This record gives sequence, C-alpha cells and structure tokens, in this order.
Amino acid sequence: MTLLTTWPESGPETVIRRTADPVEIAAALAPVGVRYEQWPVRDDVPADADSATVFAAYRAEIDLLNAEEGFQTVDVVALHPSDDPGWPEKAKAARQKFLAEHTHEDDDEVRFFVAGSGIFYLHVGGEVHAVYCEKGDLLGVPRGTTHWFDMGTSPAFTAIRFFHEEDGWIGTFTGSPIADRFPDFDAIHAGHTGNVA
Repeated sequence: MTLLTTWPESGPETVIRRTADPVEIAAALAPVGVRYEQWPVRDDVPADADSATVFAAYRAEIDLLNAEEGFQTVDVVALHPSDDPGWPEKAKAARQKFLAEHTHEDDDEVRFFVAGSGIFYLHVGGEVHAVYCEKGDLLGVPRGTTHWFDMGTSPAFTAIRFFHEEDGWIGTFTGSPIADRFPDFDAIHAGHTGNVA
C-alpha cells in the first residue's frame, strides 16, 4: 500500500499527515512541486523482468511522459535478493549511496516502480514527507529538492528512471544528519499497514 507520512523537520514525534489515499498524496505533494501519480499495473511483468520486457510493457506511458517532459535518458534499475554470496554487501552498498540527504542541481529525480517498493524522504518547507512507493507509483522530485531514498536492508524493486541530462544520477550531498532522525524503510515497511487517514 502506498503511504505518505509527514512530520515536522524537528523529528518524527508528531505526525502531521498520514494517508494512503492516492488523491490526497498527490494533493499534499503538488504544492512543493512533487509529481505523484499511478500508472496501470502490468501483472504480466515479472518482478525481475529485464529492461527490454519492462520497456515493452510500459512503452505508451514512457513515450507520453517523454513527450511531456523531454527526458534524454530512460533506463531500468533493479535490485532483488539473490543467493549470490556477494549479495549482502552489494545490497548494503547500494542502500548507503542514497541514505544521506542530497539534492540534484541539474536534473529532476523521476522514478516509476515496476515492482517492489522504496521510500523517498522529501525535506521541504520545514517538513519531511516520507513517500512509500510501490508497484504502479510514479514520483517526480524537482531538481534542487533536498531528499534521500531508502530501499531497506533487503532491497527488492525494479524501477524506470527518467533523466533530462545524459549524465544520469548526480547527487550533491548536504552533509546534514537529518535522515538519521526519522524512521527508515524497514521500520515504516513493518508498520505501514496500520490504520491510516
């Protein structure tokens, strides 16, 4: 279940907003310039599908978004648990790369979740919005927005990434420890199915 939780930037002791309603989520994020929408879910696309399969399944949506936004590069990124002995270290390194607060000065961060889940934390206007995204969710974070991303200790997701710049993902880290003060993916994932507004 997709979920938006909003706290004051001072910490998670007070919940300002908690909703699983996609319309409410989109309305709450729009004022800070964040695009949230849901695309049709293709149940015939396996969670670990290769890029060609993902592109074929979502070609119409990709082409429409490219026409609207003028993206130069579109790719597919995936991480799923594996029996490979190197998997735990690979998963840990991948997670660590995005856990600290950062911005993208030259591009938006636009992701569509084909499978699995992850949480984008948006630090905007004195608040922190944790957007738990899962299969079918598209989130667009405007360039310059302070944020971080958590895929959990056992990442399991496939996502389509959209870039205006051909260089791809380039983060500028703020040096703030704010991410350490808020519940991580594992905590929210474990309890995100409770009662919501």
